[in-house]
Amino acid sequence: FNVGQKFLAPIEQLGPQDSPTRAGILDFMPYSFEESNNQARIFMANERRFAYTTPKSFLELIKLYTAMVGKKVDALEDQKDRLTNGLTKLRKTQEDVAGLEEDLKEKAVVV
Repeated sequence: FNVGQKFLAPIEQLGPQDSPTRAGILDFMPYSFEESNNQARIFMANERRFAYTTPKSFLELIKLYTAMVGKKVDALEDQKDRLTNGLTKLRKTQEDVAGLEEDLKEKAVVV
């Protein structure tokens, strides 16, 4: 638990240090590692082959998780930028259309 807390502490996207989301993730990390050990025992019983879980594999799990969070955050930021740019263009187009409608009204009165 403390190892996960140490390595996940710098990730701001998980919320404040006392947030329920961060607490859930920190609780899940050791649970998933323990379940991996249980599945390794089942695998050994069924297939007669070893599947090792080591402290290093726990650190690799944390590293993988942080990389995945980073990629998801980057993807969400890209989507946010695209949405913001799209909204900016829509607002500009709305202003342009309003100006064209006024020009059309003026020209319709002349004709």
